[in-house]
Amino acid sequence: MEDRLIFAMGGGGFTMEPANPLLDDFVLSLTQAQEPRVLFLPTASGDTTAQINAFQARFAGRMCVAEHLSLFRLADAKRPLEEIVLGQDIIYVGGGSMRNLLALWRAHGLDKLLVQAWESGTVLAGLSAGAMCWFQAGVTCSSGPPEPIAGLCVLEGSLTVHADGEPQRLPVWLANVRDHTIPGGWALDDGVGMLFRGEQLERAVSSRPGAGAQRADAIAGELVRSRLRVELLGEGPQAALGGFDAAVEELRRVNRMRRGSSRGS
Repeated sequence: MEDRLIFAMGGGGFTMEPANPLLDDFVLSLTQAQEPRVLFLPTASGDTTAQINAFQARFAGRMCVAEHLSLFRLADAKRPLEEIVLGQDIIYVGGGSMRNLLALWRAHGLDKLLVQAWESGTVLAGLSAGAMCWFQAGVTCSSGPPEPIAGLCVLEGSLTVHADGEPQRLPVWLANVRDHTIPGGWALDDGVGMLFRGEQLERAVSSRPGAGAQRADAIAGELVRSRLRVELLGEGPQAALGGFDAAVEELRRVNRMRRGSSRGS
């Protein structure tokens, strides 16, 4: 279990912070592979070209093998779905409609493949719908007003996202936690991510000063809320890298410089 990692972001990353790579650098730091294979799943957005282009813009210049998987264009895939999914070091899930995401994953058996990949050591990362999906429940706006929705139950508890950017979600989440419609859990601001090792929360990090996270549980009929300690990425020499091996990062830095020089000529 200690080798199984899930990084759940309330918002941020390449689709929301094109000029701020801190969260995505942190995602890359979670694997010891020197040139990690990163698969982007834009399912929740309907496999939009905008998300795919943003992913390539962020990761194409880094020392990794970046590809995306479109379930809407699965006939174009050159390898079997199982081979694609189980051959990755990192699987990164984008935001959008959590309800549509889960329906399509289940239709293709991708939900089971993703759990299998996680059990085999693949890092799972995602934001918004791509973060809530791993929990027992979340709060979705897929059909309009915010409402609770069941997730894949890979992690215990519930999660709501965009706590500061879409404040209408938070009171719905709190009300459903209070009446035990969904289990207690976490609320994340945009720019905040939680790293789970196995099924335990290890740390919370942020790409934005002042962004926060909270835990809420219903205990003896009362709603108990507490703030989480959130580390601001980029404040220390290893902060943005999550304790990543410096030698590997140096290799990545040199590779980026070489690619930049090549493009310039």
